[in-house]
Amino acid sequence: ADQRQAAVMSALRVVQTECGWLSQESMSEVAAYIGMPEIAVMEVASFYNMYDLAPVGKYKISVCTNISCMLRGSDEIVDHLKKRLGIQTGETTADGKFTIKEVECLAACGWGPVFQIREKFYMQLTAEKVDQIIDELSK
Repeated sequence: ADQRQAAVMSALRVVQTECGWLSQESMSEVAAYIGMPEIAVMEVASFYNMYDLAPVGKYKISVCTNISCMLRGSDEIVDHLKKRLGIQTGETTADGKFTIKEVECLAACGWGPVFQIREKFYMQLTAEKVDQIIDELSK
């Protein structure tokens, strides 16, 4: 009982992996399973940018826009992604393949600009590298 809070993040991760995102219903189920107030689970899910509270594309592109990556051009990478995919941050392409999400830090400050798709990190990005990645994932 005294370890319930420690299980929330892992439980949310498992649910998101299985469902693709965290619905209100799924967060309520996590709360009931762990034996915690629903609001406590929702606070965790809404605080961390690794959790998605709305459906996302097959490939969620999490672009670090924190200071280290910003100084190395992450703003240009975000702009390029928006133009290339025809969507804004937080949106998903019409085919459901790509979602762009700005995140605070991916802990790869020395290799910026950086983005993450699933568990893979892409570092020292340029517009050309981004195009290659998008082309490969679009196949």
